Amino acid sequence: MLTLFHSSLATVLLATALPDTVVREAYVMGTVLRIKVEAASDVEAFRSAEAVLAEVERLDGLLSTWDPASEMSRLNRATPGTPTAMNAEVAALLFEVEEWTRETGRAFDPAVGALVDAWDLRGAGRIPGPDELDAVSRATGSRGMAIDRRDTTSTRQDARAWIDTGAFGKGAALRSARRILAGSGASRAFLDLGGQALVWSRGVSAPTPRSVWVAHPDQRSTATIRLDLDGVSVATSGTSERFVDVGGRRLGHILDPRTGFPAPAWGSVTVVHADPMVADVLATALYVMGPVEGLAWAEKRGTAALFLLETAGDIEPSWTTSMEAWLGPATIPSTQWQ
Repeated sequence: MLTLFHSSLATVLLATALPDTVVREAYVMGTVLRIKVEAASDVEAFRSAEAVLAEVERLDGLLSTWDPASEMSRLNRATPGTPTAMNAEVAALLFEVEEWTRETGRAFDPAVGALVDAWDLRGAGRIPGPDELDAVSRATGSRGMAIDRRDTTSTRQDARAWIDTGAFGKGAALRSARRILAGSGASRAFLDLGGQALVWSRGVSAPTPRSVWVAHPDQRSTATIRLDLDGVSVATSGTSERFVDVGGRRLGHILDPRTGFPAPAWGSVTVVHADPMVADVLATALYVMGPVEGLAWAEKRGTAALFLLETAGDIEPSWTTSMEAWLGPATIPSTQWQ
C-alpha cells in the first residue's frame, strides 16, 4: 500500500493506492471531493485520479464566488451598466444556465446574489423588510445580470446583482471530470463532490452497479432508499444541513427566485441524470417547486426524481416513472408511491 500526501494553496489531500485502485480525498469547491478510480494498473489509476482532481480545481478557479481571482468573481464585481467580456467556457455555462432558468419558470435562477445578501445567508442571517425585499428582487435574474449571446458579454444591471454558482458549479465540475475520465486510462470511477456523486465506467455498463443510499432529509446519517447506479450522476437538494437561525426562524440556503423568500423546509429531492450539471440544476429547481409541482414537472419531462416528504416525524417517498430504473430491488413496493 502506498500512501501519498500532497498540499497546495487549494487542497490538502490523501491518496491511498492499492493494486489497480486509487482513492483520494481533497478539499475543493468549499467541500470534500472523494475520488475512487480503477484502472489496469495502479500507475494508470493514480494518473487518472490526479487528472480528475486537477480538473475540478480548474473549474473551481473559474466558478468560485469566494475567490476574488476567479472569472465568476470578476464578472460579479464588474462596473454596473458596462458590458464585460466573458471567458468562453464560463459563457457557455451561463448560456446553458439561462436556458434552464426559462425551462423551470425561474424555480432555478442563479442570479440571486442580491437576495443572498439581503437574507445574509452567507453570514448570521437576517430578515429583510418588505420594501427591501421588493427592491432587491428587482436586482435578480435578467433584471440584475444580463447575458448577451451575440458578443459573449455580461452586464450587471444593478450594483447589488451577482450570480451564485452554488446550484450548478459542482455539477459542471463533475461533468468536466467525466470528460477527463473518458480520455484517461481509467476503467471505473466513483466521485463524490460534497454529496453529489458521479458513477462512471468505460463501455456500455459496469459488471455491477454502484449502490448509493439517499439519506433521510433531516437525519443525514440515516440511509433511506438505495439507488443502484452506473453511468450517471446523482444530486440531492434539501435544507437540513445548510441553514441559518434568525430569532428562532430557520432559513434554508435554497432561495425561491420567484418569491424572493427561502424555500420552505419540506424534505429533499434527488435527481439522477447522465449529465451531472443537469442533475445539479434540477435537484435545486425541483426542491423549489416542491413535492407536488416538482413531481408533476419531472414526470412530464421524463426526469428521474425521488421526493422525500417529511410528515409528522416520518418520510413519505414519491418518485417519477423514470426513477424506477435506478431504485434498488428492496425499495420498490408493489405500487409506486404517489
